[in-house]
Amino acid sequence: MNGYEELANAIVLQAVNDYRLARKKKESAKQVALVQFFRSKWFAVLTNIDGRLLEQKLKEEY
Repeated sequence: MNGYEELANAIVLQAVNDYRLARKKKESAKQVALVQFFRSKWFAVLTNIDGRLLEQKLKEEY
């Protein structure tokens, strides 16, 4: 894995962690912003993960 892939993975992982924390703290505005990120073209550039599927899986955790 090269440095760019590592950086992209770290960005996505941080967003996932931020979303989990926002759900735990019931910070709806932050959750909305992160869902927008998961559905964005930028997210699609960073990873091959389906952002909507990721969002669904994260919501199922709680």
